[in-house]
Amino acid sequence: MYKKQYLILLCCLSALNFAACQKNSAFIQAAGTTVESRVQVPNGFERVAAGPGSFAAFLRKITLKPAGTGVFLYNGLPKLNQVHVAVMDIDVGNRDLQQCADAVMRLRAEYLFAQKRYADIHFNFTNGFNCTYTKWREGYRVKVSGNQVSWYKKGTVDGTYKTFRSYLDMVYSYAGTLSLEKELKPVKYNEMTIGDVLIRGGSPGHAVIVVDMAQNPKTGEKLFLLAQSYMPAQDIHILQNLNDPKLSPWYSANTGGEAVVTPEWDFVKGNLRRF
Repeated sequence: MYKKQYLILLCCLSALNFAACQKNSAFIQAAGTTVESRVQVPNGFERVAAGPGSFAAFLRKITLKPAGTGVFLYNGLPKLNQVHVAVMDIDVGNRDLQQCADAVMRLRAEYLFAQKRYADIHFNFTNGFNCTYTKWREGYRVKVSGNQVSWYKKGTVDGTYKTFRSYLDMVYSYAGTLSLEKELKPVKYNEMTIGDVLIRGGSPGHAVIVVDMAQNPKTGEKLFLLAQSYMPAQDIHILQNLNDPKLSPWYSANTGGEAVVTPEWDFVKGNLRRF
């Protein structure tokens, strides 16, 4: 009885939270089905170029769930703090695995898998072990004993998407913000491109990914969109900009100071990294 009432209250609070944020999203085109078509650019701005087959083009074309969809956790419950303007149509799984850094790795891996660049799909565990998809694809699996990790042969070659997803679940279990931050290359904030990551390694840490950018050709000002998952594992979603509701969900790359403030985490410009 009390559990049911709690769930109803949770759903109502989440709905009110999301409805409030939608009212502040002047650039949302409800009929749009991708990042590019759902989020319009402000007057005077143009989307930056994204070459065919690039990671940037992939991120822009990711399919979104219908406008008005809320963010849900891996267990089916709604997220209480609804701080998004759109939700990516990408499964979160039914375990508490695909959190912040995991969502970044998921997007990168999905792009490489679609490009059939299998050898480029690899992520380090926190202890430094390099978990490669090609090895997993060949039928090997990972044995973890304390801080020791090794491969062992379990099956035959399997290039199915199901096996690819099982590989990612293994990565999520033993990688995170600490390991991903070390893997990525530092990049200057004024050289930001689509696909770059703001990441702060730690326990907890956090990571968000730049999924689109626009620029004003007259002033040179750059804008960007951010997407995240969070804890517990939840749908990947495009964030609001709570500090500038008139510009939201866009963020300006030309702001002063070192802070980059997102709804659930504060970064600094020196946290920017690149695959």
